[in-house]
Amino acid sequence: MESIYTVLITAITVLGSTSAWRYYEKKSDAKKEGEMQYRYDCRDRIAKLEALLEESGREKESMRKTILDLSTKVAELTTKIEFLEKKRG
Repeated sequence: MESIYTVLITAITVLGSTSAWRYYEKKSDAKKEGEMQYRYDCRDRIAKLEALLEESGREKESMRKTILDLSTKVAELTTKIEFLEKKRG
């Protein structure tokens, strides 16, 4: 009778261990998938931020050229005004 209990306990332990192993294996796989998804999300965000940075760099360069052109035109107009004031006065 005692050997039947031993066999039953051993069978339950083996089946329980297998189920526990599968549970922890699935849990580990789910955790790895979550980490990979987080990495992919971070990679996408970094790519978007790099694109925005490049775009803002181009805009900055364009604005710099516009400011330089406007500064040149203001200097020309200032010179013309001074010339006209001297000629008039």
